[in-house]
Amino acid sequence: MKVLIPGISGTLGQQLATRLVELGHVVEGIDSRPWPGAPNGVTVHLVDLRKRATEDVFRRLRPDAVVHMATVNHLAERGEERHRINLGGTRAVFEHCKAWGVAHCVFVGRHTYYGASPESPLYHSEDEPPMGLSTFPELADLVASDLYAGSALWRLPELTTTVLRFCYTLGPTGHGTLATFIRGGMVPAVLGFDPLFQFMHESDVVLALVTALEKRPRGVFNVAGPQPIPLSILARETGRRLMPIPEPILGRMLGHFGLPKLSPGALAHIKYAIVVDSSAFRRATGFTHLVDEAQAMFEYRQAFPHPSRRSHGGDR
Repeated sequence: MKVLIPGISGTLGQQLATRLVELGHVVEGIDSRPWPGAPNGVTVHLVDLRKRATEDVFRRLRPDAVVHMATVNHLAERGEERHRINLGGTRAVFEHCKAWGVAHCVFVGRHTYYGASPESPLYHSEDEPPMGLSTFPELADLVASDLYAGSALWRLPELTTTVLRFCYTLGPTGHGTLATFIRGGMVPAVLGFDPLFQFMHESDVVLALVTALEKRPRGVFNVAGPQPIPLSILARETGRRLMPIPEPILGRMLGHFGLPKLSPGALAHIKYAIVVDSSAFRRATGFTHLVDEAQAMFEYRQAFPHPSRRSHGGDR
Protein backbone atom coordinates (compact mmCIF):
# COMPACT_ATOMS: atom_id res chain seq x y z
CA MET A 1 0.00 0.00 0.00
CA LYS A 2 1.21 3.53 -0.80
CA VAL A 3 0.64 5.82 2.19
CA LEU A 4 1.09 9.59 2.24
CA ILE A 5 1.47 11.28 5.65
CA PRO A 6 1.03 15.06 5.88
CA GLY A 7 2.76 16.00 9.13
CA ILE A 8 5.27 13.15 8.89
CA SER A 9 8.08 14.99 10.70
CA GLY A 10 6.18 15.23 13.98
CA THR A 11 6.90 12.72 16.72
CA LEU A 12 3.92 10.49 16.01
CA GLY A 13 4.28 10.94 12.26
CA GLN A 14 7.81 9.58 12.43
CA GLN A 15 6.75 6.64 14.57
CA LEU A 16 3.88 5.81 12.22
CA ALA A 17 6.05 6.05 9.10
CA THR A 18 8.71 3.81 10.64
CA ARG A 19 6.13 1.19 11.56
CA LEU A 20 4.51 1.24 8.12
CA VAL A 21 7.89 0.75 6.44
CA GLU A 22 8.53 -2.22 8.74
CA LEU A 23 5.21 -3.67 7.56
CA GLY A 24 6.29 -3.35 3.93
CA HIS A 25 4.31 -0.28 2.85
CA VAL A 26 5.56 2.53 0.60
CA VAL A 27 5.62 5.73 2.65
CA GLU A 28 6.04 9.36 1.68
CA GLY A 29 5.39 12.46 3.72
CA ILE A 30 4.67 16.16 3.44
CA ASP A 31 5.97 18.59 6.04
CA SER A 32 7.51 22.02 6.33
CA ARG A 33 10.04 20.52 8.78
CA PRO A 34 12.83 18.18 7.68
CA TRP A 35 13.31 14.67 9.08
CA PRO A 36 17.08 14.12 8.94
CA GLY A 37 16.94 10.53 10.25
CA ALA A 38 14.15 9.26 8.04
CA PRO A 39 14.35 5.50 7.30
CA ASN A 40 15.66 4.41 3.92
CA GLY A 41 12.90 4.55 1.34
CA VAL A 42 10.86 7.25 3.10
CA THR A 43 10.65 10.45 1.08
CA VAL A 44 9.81 13.68 2.89
CA HIS A 45 8.59 16.55 0.68
CA LEU A 46 9.38 19.90 2.28
CA VAL A 47 6.34 21.78 1.02
CA ASP A 48 3.43 23.74 2.48
CA LEU A 49 0.17 21.79 2.37
CA ARG A 50 -1.60 24.80 0.93
CA LYS A 51 0.82 25.26 -2.00
CA ARG A 52 0.62 23.84 -5.52
CA ALA A 53 3.63 21.60 -4.86
CA THR A 54 1.45 19.51 -2.54
CA GLU A 55 -0.87 18.56 -5.38
CA ASP A 56 2.18 17.54 -7.41
CA VAL A 57 3.04 15.02 -4.68
CA PHE A 58 -0.49 13.55 -4.82
CA ARG A 59 -0.41 13.44 -8.62
CA ARG A 60 2.94 11.67 -8.77
CA LEU A 61 2.48 9.20 -5.89
CA ARG A 62 -1.24 8.46 -6.36
CA PRO A 63 -1.45 7.21 -2.73
CA ASP A 64 -3.86 4.47 -1.71
CA ALA A 65 -4.26 6.07 1.72
CA VAL A 66 -3.55 9.41 3.39
CA VAL A 67 -3.05 9.94 7.13
CA HIS A 68 -3.52 13.64 7.80
CA MET A 69 -1.51 14.54 10.93
CA ALA A 70 -0.58 18.11 9.99
CA THR A 71 -2.68 20.06 12.47
CA VAL A 72 -1.33 22.11 15.37
CA ASN A 73 -2.71 23.20 18.73
CA HIS A 74 -2.73 26.61 20.37
CA LEU A 75 0.57 25.88 22.14
CA ALA A 76 2.43 25.40 18.85
CA GLU A 77 1.01 28.22 16.72
CA ARG A 78 -0.91 31.40 17.38
CA GLY A 79 -3.80 33.19 15.74
CA GLU A 80 -4.30 33.39 12.02
CA GLU A 81 -1.36 31.15 11.10
CA ARG A 82 -2.80 28.30 13.18
CA HIS A 83 -6.15 28.73 11.44
CA ARG A 84 -4.48 28.61 8.00
CA ILE A 85 -2.52 25.50 8.89
CA ASN A 86 -5.42 23.60 10.42
CA LEU A 87 -8.42 24.46 8.29
CA GLY A 88 -6.61 25.46 5.11
CA GLY A 89 -4.36 22.42 5.22
CA THR A 90 -7.23 20.04 5.94
CA ARG A 91 -9.27 21.43 3.06
CA ALA A 92 -6.32 21.01 0.70
CA VAL A 93 -5.78 17.40 1.75
CA PHE A 94 -9.37 16.40 1.04
CA GLU A 95 -9.48 18.29 -2.24
CA HIS A 96 -6.36 16.46 -3.43
CA CYS A 97 -7.76 13.12 -2.23
CA LYS A 98 -10.82 13.74 -4.41
CA ALA A 99 -8.81 14.92 -7.42
CA TRP A 100 -6.32 12.05 -7.45
CA GLY A 101 -8.46 9.08 -6.54
CA VAL A 102 -7.30 8.35 -3.00
CA ALA A 103 -9.30 5.44 -1.58
CA HIS A 104 -8.94 6.12 2.16
CA CYS A 105 -8.20 9.23 4.24
CA VAL A 106 -7.59 9.16 7.99
CA PHE A 107 -7.93 12.49 9.80
CA VAL A 108 -6.11 12.57 13.16
CA GLY A 109 -8.15 14.69 15.54
CA ARG A 110 -8.26 15.30 19.29
CA HIS A 111 -10.72 14.48 22.03
CA THR A 112 -10.52 18.10 23.18
CA TYR A 113 -12.96 18.67 20.29
CA TYR A 114 -15.74 18.12 22.86
CA GLY A 115 -14.54 20.88 25.18
CA ALA A 116 -14.66 20.87 28.97
CA SER A 117 -17.65 22.10 30.90
CA PRO A 118 -19.61 21.23 34.05
CA GLU A 119 -22.61 20.18 31.94
CA SER A 120 -20.68 17.59 29.92
CA PRO A 121 -21.46 13.89 30.37
CA LEU A 122 -18.77 11.72 31.90
CA TYR A 123 -18.22 9.81 28.65
CA HIS A 124 -18.50 11.62 25.32
CA SER A 125 -19.91 9.76 22.32
CA GLU A 126 -19.10 10.64 18.71
CA ASP A 127 -22.44 12.29 17.97
CA GLU A 128 -22.08 15.00 20.62
CA PRO A 129 -21.48 18.61 19.53
CA PRO A 130 -18.38 20.57 20.57
CA MET A 131 -18.72 22.54 23.79
CA GLY A 132 -16.72 25.29 25.39
CA LEU A 133 -15.75 27.30 22.29
CA SER A 134 -17.15 30.46 23.86
CA THR A 135 -14.62 30.19 26.69
CA PHE A 136 -11.75 28.56 24.76
CA PRO A 137 -11.77 30.11 21.25
CA GLU A 138 -8.29 28.71 20.53
CA LEU A 139 -10.00 25.37 19.87
CA ALA A 140 -12.18 26.77 17.09
CA ASP A 141 -9.90 25.99 14.15
CA LEU A 142 -9.27 22.43 15.32
CA VAL A 143 -13.01 21.90 15.74
CA ALA A 144 -13.61 23.38 12.28
CA SER A 145 -10.97 21.06 10.79
CA ASP A 146 -12.59 18.05 12.47
CA LEU A 147 -16.04 19.03 11.19
CA TYR A 148 -14.71 19.63 7.68
CA ALA A 149 -13.07 16.21 7.66
CA GLY A 150 -16.29 14.64 8.90
CA SER A 151 -18.28 16.36 6.17
CA ALA A 152 -16.33 14.31 3.61
CA LEU A 153 -18.42 11.34 4.70
CA TRP A 154 -21.34 12.78 2.68
CA ARG A 155 -19.51 15.17 0.34
CA LEU A 156 -17.10 12.53 -0.98
CA PRO A 157 -18.92 9.18 -0.80
CA GLU A 158 -16.31 7.57 -3.04
CA LEU A 159 -13.63 8.30 -0.40
CA THR A 160 -13.51 6.17 2.75
CA THR A 161 -13.07 8.78 5.48
CA THR A 162 -12.00 7.88 9.01
CA VAL A 163 -12.01 10.67 11.60
CA LEU A 164 -10.19 9.64 14.77
CA ARG A 165 -10.47 11.73 17.93
CA PHE A 166 -7.54 10.63 20.07
CA CYS A 167 -7.26 11.24 23.79
CA TYR A 168 -4.01 12.67 25.21
CA THR A 169 -0.73 10.81 24.66
CA LEU A 170 1.90 10.07 27.27
CA GLY A 171 5.21 8.30 26.89
CA PRO A 172 9.00 8.55 26.75
CA THR A 173 9.21 11.16 23.96
CA GLY A 174 7.23 13.71 25.96
CA HIS A 175 5.03 14.40 22.95
CA GLY A 176 1.69 16.13 23.26
CA THR A 177 -0.33 18.61 25.27
CA LEU A 178 -0.58 16.55 28.46
CA ALA A 179 3.13 15.68 28.53
CA THR A 180 3.99 19.36 28.13
CA PHE A 181 1.53 20.39 30.84
CA ILE A 182 3.13 18.15 33.49
CA ARG A 183 6.75 18.67 32.35
CA GLY A 184 7.74 20.92 35.24
CA GLY A 185 8.07 19.94 38.87
CA MET A 186 4.74 21.49 39.86
CA VAL A 187 1.43 20.52 38.27
CA PRO A 188 -1.17 23.26 38.75
CA ALA A 189 -4.70 22.37 39.76
CA VAL A 190 -7.79 24.43 40.48
CA LEU A 191 -8.51 24.23 44.20
CA GLY A 192 -11.44 21.89 44.81
CA PHE A 193 -11.15 20.06 41.47
CA ASP A 194 -9.43 16.77 40.64
CA PRO A 195 -10.62 15.87 37.13
CA LEU A 196 -10.07 12.60 35.34
CA PHE A 197 -7.42 12.61 32.62
CA GLN A 198 -7.55 10.09 29.77
CA PHE A 199 -4.35 9.23 27.92
CA MET A 200 -2.74 6.46 25.93
CA HIS A 201 0.84 5.46 25.20
CA GLU A 202 2.44 6.79 22.01
CA SER A 203 2.97 3.29 20.68
CA ASP A 204 -0.75 2.54 21.07
CA VAL A 205 -1.57 5.65 19.03
CA VAL A 206 0.58 4.25 16.22
CA LEU A 207 -1.08 0.85 16.63
CA ALA A 208 -4.52 2.45 16.36
CA LEU A 209 -3.52 4.28 13.17
CA VAL A 210 -2.10 1.15 11.58
CA THR A 211 -5.27 -0.72 12.57
CA ALA A 212 -7.42 1.99 10.99
CA LEU A 213 -5.43 1.74 7.75
CA GLU A 214 -5.89 -2.02 7.70
CA LYS A 215 -9.59 -2.14 8.67
CA ARG A 216 -10.67 1.09 6.89
CA PRO A 217 -13.67 1.93 9.11
CA ARG A 218 -15.88 4.66 7.71
CA GLY A 219 -17.08 7.29 10.16
CA VAL A 220 -16.09 9.32 13.22
CA PHE A 221 -14.50 7.45 16.12
CA ASN A 222 -13.14 8.24 19.56
CA VAL A 223 -9.86 6.49 20.31
CA ALA A 224 -8.61 5.83 23.84
CA GLY A 225 -6.51 3.35 25.76
CA PRO A 226 -6.61 2.51 29.47
CA GLN A 227 -8.96 3.86 32.10
CA PRO A 228 -8.77 7.58 32.96
CA ILE A 229 -7.19 8.60 36.26
CA PRO A 230 -7.46 11.68 38.51
CA LEU A 231 -4.99 14.51 37.96
CA SER A 232 -3.66 14.06 41.51
CA ILE A 233 -2.64 10.46 40.80
CA LEU A 234 -1.18 11.41 37.43
CA ALA A 235 1.02 14.02 39.12
CA ARG A 236 2.12 11.63 41.86
CA GLU A 237 2.91 8.69 39.59
CA THR A 238 4.96 10.81 37.19
CA GLY A 239 7.01 12.16 40.09
CA ARG A 240 5.42 15.60 40.21
CA ARG A 241 3.85 17.65 42.97
CA LEU A 242 0.26 18.78 42.60
CA MET A 243 -0.29 22.46 43.44
CA PRO A 244 -3.98 23.27 44.09
CA ILE A 245 -4.54 27.02 43.75
CA PRO A 246 -7.74 29.10 43.90
CA GLU A 247 -8.87 29.77 40.34
CA PRO A 248 -8.61 33.61 40.38
CA ILE A 249 -5.03 33.38 41.62
CA LEU A 250 -4.06 30.46 39.38
CA GLY A 251 -4.95 32.41 36.24
CA ARG A 252 -2.35 35.05 37.18
CA MET A 253 0.33 32.53 38.20
CA LEU A 254 0.34 30.44 35.02
CA GLY A 255 3.54 30.91 33.07
CA HIS A 256 5.40 31.94 36.24
CA PHE A 257 6.99 30.18 39.22
CA GLY A 258 7.74 27.09 37.13
CA LEU A 259 4.09 26.60 36.14
CA PRO A 260 3.10 25.93 32.53
CA LYS A 261 1.72 28.77 30.44
CA LEU A 262 -1.95 28.27 29.57
CA SER A 263 -4.55 30.50 28.01
CA PRO A 264 -7.51 31.49 30.24
CA GLY A 265 -9.81 29.15 28.34
CA ALA A 266 -7.58 26.18 29.06
CA LEU A 267 -8.35 26.43 32.79
CA ALA A 268 -11.61 24.58 32.18
CA HIS A 269 -9.56 21.62 30.97
CA ILE A 270 -7.97 21.24 34.40
CA LYS A 271 -11.30 21.68 36.17
CA TYR A 272 -13.56 19.34 34.21
CA ALA A 273 -12.86 15.94 32.69
CA ILE A 274 -12.88 15.19 28.96
CA VAL A 275 -13.37 11.43 28.77
CA VAL A 276 -14.47 9.65 25.61
CA ASP A 277 -16.28 6.40 24.94
CA SER A 278 -14.07 4.52 22.44
CA SER A 279 -16.18 1.38 22.18
CA ALA A 280 -17.31 2.11 18.60
CA PHE A 281 -13.72 2.12 17.31
CA ARG A 282 -12.93 -1.08 19.17
CA ARG A 283 -15.98 -2.79 17.70
CA ALA A 284 -15.25 -1.57 14.18
CA THR A 285 -11.56 -2.54 14.15
CA GLY A 286 -10.84 -4.94 17.01
CA PHE A 287 -8.29 -2.47 18.41
CA THR A 288 -6.93 -3.22 21.87
CA HIS A 289 -4.34 -1.05 23.60
CA LEU A 290 -1.18 -2.80 24.78
CA VAL A 291 0.25 -0.37 27.36
CA ASP A 292 -1.63 0.33 30.58
CA GLU A 293 -1.71 3.65 32.40
CA ALA A 294 0.89 2.62 35.00
CA GLN A 295 3.48 1.71 32.37
CA ALA A 296 2.84 4.88 30.38
CA MET A 297 3.35 7.04 33.48
CA PHE A 298 6.45 5.08 34.48
CA GLU A 299 8.07 5.55 31.07
CA TYR A 300 7.33 9.27 31.13
CA ARG A 301 8.75 9.59 34.64
CA GLN A 302 11.93 7.76 33.61
CA ALA A 303 12.40 9.97 30.56
CA PHE A 304 11.45 13.21 32.34
CA PRO A 305 12.28 12.98 36.04
CA HIS A 306 11.31 15.74 38.45
CA PRO A 307 13.62 18.71 37.72
CA SER A 308 15.07 18.69 41.25
CA ARG A 309 15.97 14.99 40.90
CA ARG A 310 17.34 15.52 37.40
CA SER A 311 19.97 17.89 38.78
CA HIS A 312 21.05 15.18 41.25
CA GLY A 313 21.38 12.34 38.76
CA GLY A 314 17.75 11.41 38.07
CA ASP A 315 15.16 9.26 39.81
CA ARG A 316 16.45 6.89 42.44
